[in-house]
Amino acid sequence: MRHMGGERVTEAVASCVALLRTVVDQDWEGVKAGRLEWSCRHTAEHIASDLIVYAGQLAGRAQHAYVPFEITLDEGTDNEGLLHVIETTGALLTAALRTTPPEVRAFHPFPFRSANREGFAAMGIAEVLLHTHDIAEGLGVAYEPAAELPEFVLTTIFPHIRPGPDAWHTLLWATARGDLPARAPVTEWRWNNNLVIPTDRLTLQGVTPAAAADLSKGGDGGFTWVVGGPFEGTREAAGMMLKAYEGGVHRPEFGLFVLVRKEDGLAVGGIGFHGVPDEEGLAEVGYDLVEGVRGRGYASEALRALTDHSLARDDVHALIAAIHEDNAPSQGVAGRAGYVRASVGEERSAHEERDMDRELRLYVRRGVTPHGE
Repeated sequence: MRHMGGERVTEAVASCVALLRTVVDQDWEGVKAGRLEWSCRHTAEHIASDLIVYAGQLAGRAQHAYVPFEITLDEGTDNEGLLHVIETTGALLTAALRTTPPEVRAFHPFPFRSANREGFAAMGIAEVLLHTHDIAEGLGVAYEPAAELPEFVLTTIFPHIRPGPDAWHTLLWATARGDLPARAPVTEWRWNNNLVIPTDRLTLQGVTPAAAADLSKGGDGGFTWVVGGPFEGTREAAGMMLKAYEGGVHRPEFGLFVLVRKEDGLAVGGIGFHGVPDEEGLAEVGYDLVEGVRGRGYASEALRALTDHSLARDDVHALIAAIHEDNAPSQGVAGRAGYVRASVGEERSAHEERDMDRELRLYVRRGVTPHGE
């Protein structure tokens, strides 16, 4: 899957400027931008500020806070001059995206304190599209971007939003700017950059719906894989995740993660969940590695990290792994990550109530119960 973030930012900025140039002679200062409290003028300045801030975060490799700078317009800058600033800051973000390696992450506060280049591209595009909509609404003109732009935003930083009849109106609904049939109005919203969990030798990188779609169709998901990857299990897991996303039940913390080796940035396998935790706080995990890198402890390292991270949550009380009775290496992975064979009763219950294949054996690792027992 080729990185399209820079091209998408360029397209979004071009659509914004083309629309706003048709109303450049109107009063932007004295008119509110749609449902915002800001004026159209202030909203346009905000677009430029966001674009340069995101470029700065990536270029400066900011890790703990925003790079401490802002831009101000020269006194007397007219609306046409402001559009030139938007074009320029858009070009700077595009340049930063194109020169940032895929493994780089920079600070962004929500929700996991960082974002990669795809995340910053999607956030920049969202700011451009949504605030152009706000300005257009305030000035009484129609605006609708090309469908691939809101689709990129939704499948990159809105993984928790079930797709709607079309991407643009779904994005407007998801950001409290419109309505969708049979869906309650949105009053509060946040986008959701992908979760990354580090280990000594790996990073477990959360897969977005866009990447899952590519993996399930035979692509690389935007990752550079070791020879022989990705393994078929990862592709199947991507398809399961995509189905959950399309059904509106996907939660990014309980999706698919790709294991990326720190030493060379190559993807070596996949790990993730078969779904969200049930009412008892129980969730099932699965994992695989590309055949050529097995036997090096990567799977155990990844499973241990994902398990520790998940069991630290209040809504997860135990994780299980269903492993074929003849798969000794996978059983070893689970054991080294702290999993133990489930009791006869638990295994029987899984076979009968959960319809687990009778050739599978159940391994479990428990967290602290709600009462500390």
